[in-house]
Amino acid sequence: MPVPVEGHPSAPGPAAAIPAAPPERRARDPYFDNAKFLAVVLVVVGHAWGPLQGVWLVDIAHLFVYSFHMPVFIVIAGYFSRRFATTPGKVRRLVVGLAVPYLIFEAAYPLYVSLLGGKGFVWSPLSPYYLTWFLLALLVWRLSTPLWQQLRRPLLVAVVISLASGAVQLPDPVVTRTLGFLPFFVVGLLLTEDHFRLLRTRPVRLAAVLVAVAAAVAAVLAEPHVSPEWIHYRYPDAQFGVSPPVLLAARCAVLLCGFAMTAAFLSLVPTRRTWFTMLGTASMYVYLLHGFVVLGALYAGWYTWVNRLGTLGGLGVLTVLGVLLALVTASRPVRWAFRWVVEPRLDWAFRAQVPVGGKP
Repeated sequence: MPVPVEGHPSAPGPAAAIPAAPPERRARDPYFDNAKFLAVVLVVVGHAWGPLQGVWLVDIAHLFVYSFHMPVFIVIAGYFSRRFATTPGKVRRLVVGLAVPYLIFEAAYPLYVSLLGGKGFVWSPLSPYYLTWFLLALLVWRLSTPLWQQLRRPLLVAVVISLASGAVQLPDPVVTRTLGFLPFFVVGLLLTEDHFRLLRTRPVRLAAVLVAVAAAVAAVLAEPHVSPEWIHYRYPDAQFGVSPPVLLAARCAVLLCGFAMTAAFLSLVPTRRTWFTMLGTASMYVYLLHGFVVLGALYAGWYTWVNRLGTLGGLGVLTVLGVLLALVTASRPVRWAFRWVVEPRLDWAFRAQVPVGGKP
């Protein structure tokens, strides 16, 4: 069965003898953990729906959710990349948090599928497999942060690159996707705390509800006429068989919809600490691990049983199971069991860091 193809000198004198107080650690904002968990739940649910694509109701839900769930992740990633610099500490975190997990899961997924009965195992780190594309894209985006912070009009440049990426044939769909989603990362870099405070005001939240309703209606109306590939940014626009002006208008519309729905989603996210806030700290576990369950169910033929429930029943069951899967993969036992691959301890691989003006 095919695999669905598809994320920081003291002056001399008496005072110098007084040890400095350690810097106060800033409290973690529950808002962003809430946003990450809710967004990753949508990712899991969307992948759970994947094998049922082609059914009208599923395709509408797919079109609605996929228009913003990855943009939300990418905007948040951009926001937390604002202070990224190629200092030893930041580089180590980049290697440990993205590069090494990418290499591990980029090998683990094709090996897993080959064991399930798919085609033979092929490891190709430059051609990401299934959901691992996001780690490689995030690595590229984060490394490019200093460039975007030097440009006068970074968002304009990013949008032009995104539009151009759909007009040419690039060597791999992941390259097209990385460039296509680029404006969302750059927007994240440009956001400030004031922007998020504005999003959480009552008038904006009321507007966000209207935007979400309008997007749902648009998904219903557009589904018969729009390929889901428009919102995946995977392939060149030429494959859609329409004129260049229509291609340009469609890509601009997809970007605008992604921005509007991302703003609406972030506006409606709870700001207080909730029962799922702590689970948001484990969003990378959910993202990287849930795919094994989805692929296992696919190859085991479980979707044949789901199809017997009918469109509405199958969609409902898969949605509930997707939420449960997100909860399980974010749980403490799962994090304990898989920390060695998602957050590997690689202190042994790096030189000891030398404090400024001191010895290691």
